[in-house]
Amino acid sequence: MTLPRQKTIQPTGTAQPVLTVRDLTVLYDQDAGIEHVDFAVNAGDKVAVIGPNGAGKSTLMKTIMGLLQPRSGEIITRCAMGYVPQHEAVNWDFPVTVRDVVMMGRTRRIGWLRWPGRKHWLAVDSALERVGMADLAGRQIGELSGGQRRRVFIARALAQDVRLLVLDEPFSGVDAAAQADMMDVLDTLQQEGMTILLSTHDLGLAFRRFDRVLAINRHLVAYDAPDEVYHTDILAQIYGGRLATLDDGQQVTVFVDDHNCC
Repeated sequence: MTLPRQKTIQPTGTAQPVLTVRDLTVLYDQDAGIEHVDFAVNAGDKVAVIGPNGAGKSTLMKTIMGLLQPRSGEIITRCAMGYVPQHEAVNWDFPVTVRDVVMMGRTRRIGWLRWPGRKHWLAVDSALERVGMADLAGRQIGELSGGQRRRVFIARALAQDVRLLVLDEPFSGVDAAAQADMMDVLDTLQQEGMTILLSTHDLGLAFRRFDRVLAINRHLVAYDAPDEVYHTDILAQIYGGRLATLDDGQQVTVFVDDHNCC
């Protein structure tokens, strides 16, 4: 029996998590994408989701957002969520401005076949300001760099008046400087009260810049503070034999070879 994909509950107290995933199993192309995954995300947390290619990170993100139907389990949300997918199906040559792209996030609030009013444009401008893209609001979207485009799509999610951002591999294909800029934006949003759930292959980033690390490889391997997850035995469960360690007497550095993982 397939349980409801998602239900939303209004918050009743600050101690309750904004997202709860219970015993979630999702099939992907008739194979198990993820199995029996349980975790909860508290308000204001910044959580990194790690795991090799094919571990189920994107499957988890899409199911949380209601884009995939679970085989079983339950997802409970207590706030509005915004989604930044891994790949945007965008015609970069289409003559649409940055401001227009962000306005697309307001479509549900405006209603179909209706023109956006002043309050909607104010929401768009506020979202662009929050991600540091206000100066480029009139620029054609195809003229932006990869990192700038990602910030625009974060702004599009913010324009929906969300309290939880779900980002699927937002750093894929961007350089180190663009990644640093995006992390600064996310840090500022967290300081404003935003909750962030983000998948990444960058283990250094996950363990340095996030409050909690959620490690999956089809099933939940670990979910805790970075220091509690950064252990060779836990990482070996996630990445199998693709590990190498360097112990300099003061700390152990773990290197992961994920290139051949499908």
